[in-house]
This record gives sequence, C-alpha cells and structure tokens, in this order.
Amino acid sequence: MSEPEVTHNVPEFTVGQISGALQRTVEQAFARVRVRGEISGFKRAPSGHLYFNLKDQDAVLGSVCWKGVAARLPMRPEDGMEVIATGKLTTYPGQSKYQMVVDGMELAGKGALLALIEERKRRLAAEGLFDPSRKQKLPFLPKVIGVVTSPTGAVIRDILHRLADRFPRHVLVWPVLVQGEQAASQIAAAIDGFNRLEVGGSVPRPDVLIVARGGGSIEDLMAFNEEIVVRAAAASAIPLISAVGHETDTTLIDFASDRRAPTPTAAAEMAVPVRAELRGYIQELGHRQTQSISRQLERQATHLAGLARGLPDPQSVLDTARQRLDDRAERLAQAVAGLTRDARNRLATLSARLPHPQAQLALSRSRLEGLQARLRLEPIRAEIAREQDKLAKLAGRLPLLVAQVQGREEERLAGLRRLLEGYSYKGTLARGFAVIRDANGHAVTEVAALKSGQPVDIELADGRKQAVVGGTPSKPRPATPTPPSSTPGQGSLL
Repeated sequence: MSEPEVTHNVPEFTVGQISGALQRTVEQAFARVRVRGEISGFKRAPSGHLYFNLKDQDAVLGSVCWKGVAARLPMRPEDGMEVIATGKLTTYPGQSKYQMVVDGMELAGKGALLALIEERKRRLAAEGLFDPSRKQKLPFLPKVIGVVTSPTGAVIRDILHRLADRFPRHVLVWPVLVQGEQAASQIAAAIDGFNRLEVGGSVPRPDVLIVARGGGSIEDLMAFNEEIVVRAAAASAIPLISAVGHETDTTLIDFASDRRAPTPTAAAEMAVPVRAELRGYIQELGHRQTQSISRQLERQATHLAGLARGLPDPQSVLDTARQRLDDRAERLAQAVAGLTRDARNRLATLSARLPHPQAQLALSRSRLEGLQARLRLEPIRAEIAREQDKLAKLAGRLPLLVAQVQGREEERLAGLRRLLEGYSYKGTLARGFAVIRDANGHAVTEVAALKSGQPVDIELADGRKQAVVGGTPSKPRPATPTPPSSTPGQGSLL
C-alpha cells in the first residue's frame, strides 16, 4: 500500500482535541473574573441549576450557576437585574461556545438595588397590595402568637423576653432562613403554613403573626423585598406585624403587612398589652361603673320623690270615696223602697180591676136565668147550654191567669228586694264595718267631727250600741287598720 501524500506541514487535531485545548486555554487565562452585566433569559432547571445570560450593549455572555452555589446566593436572580458575577470562564464543547461558571453574585451597586426595589414597589402598589383598606385590626389580647424568624438569632429571644415581661402568651415559632436565595421561599411558606392551620386543630392557629429579622445591609434584607414574600403577607388572613431590621430599615413586606414595628421588640409590644396596666384599667372601669350606677339611682330616687309629692293624700281620697259610697247607698235604699211601693200599688190597682170569679159566675147565671125566663124555646136553651159551657171554661182558666200575674209580680218584687239588700249598707256592715252616728242621727265621716266625751251611736251588722268618744287624736288615722297603741294617754273609742 502506498503512503498518503503529504502536501503541507500543519499538524492535524481531532475536534475533541481542539475543544480540550481551547477549554484549558480559556480556563487558565480567565481562572477568576468579575463580570458586570444585566441578567436576561433567566431559567431555573428542574435540577436546581441556574442558566442565564449576562449582557451589555456590546455583547452577551452565557452563564451557569450550579445548584449548590445558587442556594447560597444572597438574592434571587431575575431578568433585568444588573449584577456583578464572580467566577471563571470555560467552554462547552457540546455547543462550541464559551460560558461563565458563576460562584458568587451581587447587585451592581446600591443604587441599582434601590431602583429594583422601587420599581417592584410601584408594580405591587398598582395591584392594590399596599391599599390601607386591606389592613386588618390586631387582636387586643391574642391567645397564640406565631413568629416567623431564625431560631438561632437574638431576635426570637428578644421577642420571647418582651412577651414574658408584658403579658405571657403561647408562642409558635416557624424557623426559616432570613437571608440567602432560599430565605424568601421559606418565609412565604411559613406565612402560608400558619394560615393553613385549622381552628381547634392539634396545632393551635395563631391569632397574630410576627415576621422578624435583625438589622443588616440592604442586600441582607433583600429576602423581605421579594415578591413572593410580599404577596404572602398581603394574602394572610391572620393579622401580620412586620419587624425587619432596625427602625430606619424599610422593606416591601412593611407595606403589605397590617402593622410595621421598628424593631422585633416593638413588635412584641404591639402584639400584647401590659398586664398590670390592663388590670388597672379594668379596675378603673369598674369604679367608674359603680359611680355611674350610684348617680343613676340618686337621680331616680329624686325623680320618684318629686312624683310622690304630686300625688294626693291617700287618706283624703279614701274619705271622699267612703262618703260618696254612703250617699249612694242611702239613695239606693230610698230608690228601692220607692220602687217597691210603686210595684205594690200597681199590683193592687190591677187586682182591683179584675172582677171576682164568683161575681162573674153569679152575673152570668143571672143573665142566663133572665134569658131562660124570656126565651123558652129549645134552640135558645141549646145556645144557653153552649154559653154555659164557655163560661165554665172561662171560670176554670180565670184563677190560673190570676195566679200567673200574681206570681210574676211577686218574683219582680223579690228581685227588687234582693237588689236592695245587695246595695244596702247592711251588707257592708256584715263585712266588718261600722256606722257611727252623732246624737242627731247623722253619720260621722271624719275623725275631726268627733269630740271627747261626745255620745255616739255605733251600728254593727247585728245591732247598735251607744258609746262615748274618749281621747283627742293628733292626726287622722291611717287608711290601713293598725293595732291598738300602747302609748300612754291614747284614749279608746268604746
């Protein structure tokens, strides 16, 4: 076999050899570089690796950040963010391109970071996430307080110590990272996790949440400016207090939370009142309530006394009623007696107008005998016989009619007698009352009309007794009967 003809002296390489030589050359020349550019085409692979481009107005540099490094980044990369990436340059033989392997990243200056935060703030505010109408009122005294923070920092100790001083409460801590790429997702998951707890479940649902972190640079606090955290805070059904950084630090979660505390300690103070102050306030309210009730009772008593002064004397009202009753009883007795006399007179008149049955029979017989004497004819006798039968029937009915009329009048008279007895003062005497008359027989209705030594007539239900008035009363007797007084000098009526 003949050897191939050599036409030139340039060495020959395989594609793999050329790719390896280029890779070694690039990695040796650019083993450690810092590149400033804008992130574009950002993509997170299912494996957790990050792929993106760094670009400026002149060129584009492909970049990759492996999963382990991505978890330690102080921020979450996204499109449009201007950063300074640290790493090395290498090549990717599979696509014949060079790329940067990033092992560190930071924002390109504080101004760029602030501009990013401000742009995000305007966008979220336009969606209404910072609207004051969304703010919830904090409970006055929560039973359970949920805290989202790092379990190893001084923040949780400050919160627990402050709560113990003011008003000890049950505290649930959801441990999270407070900086780094994974911090934002953990904080958002903690807020959502507390909201997913069921009321009355095995793990008590907090009444208020505190999202807290200590102070730090703007890069350290960047997790609390992430959109996922802001949306989780705005969507929380549990009232949320943000306590991130120091008093001068402001993050986007502060605008989405229901209350912002300048420090974690201040957040604990907002969450619960001071127990001693609350006890004193309750005691003051009780004292004020007692005073208010006392003043109200005094006003009612004064008002009642004023109304009582406007009422008439009960004794005078009773005396007037007694006198009116006696007058009506006397007039009723006279009226009933008059009605009885009138009824008797009418009955006597009716009785006088009725002829006696024997007289009627005698008159009829006389007439019949006269007719018999005048008329001896047989037909006339028959007619006379018929008339006699009629007269006999009438004579038999007449006593019954008289008895019916007399019975009706007697019943009416008995009813009037019962009515008289019902309205008579005699019935009142039978219930335990008495009528006192003076020497002239007039009824005495007032104590003032009686004088010591005056003879009086006392009528009771079963008869009358004479008596002499003794003692001089100093005031009218009360309406309600009272037992005899044993005071010396008090006389007796009997």
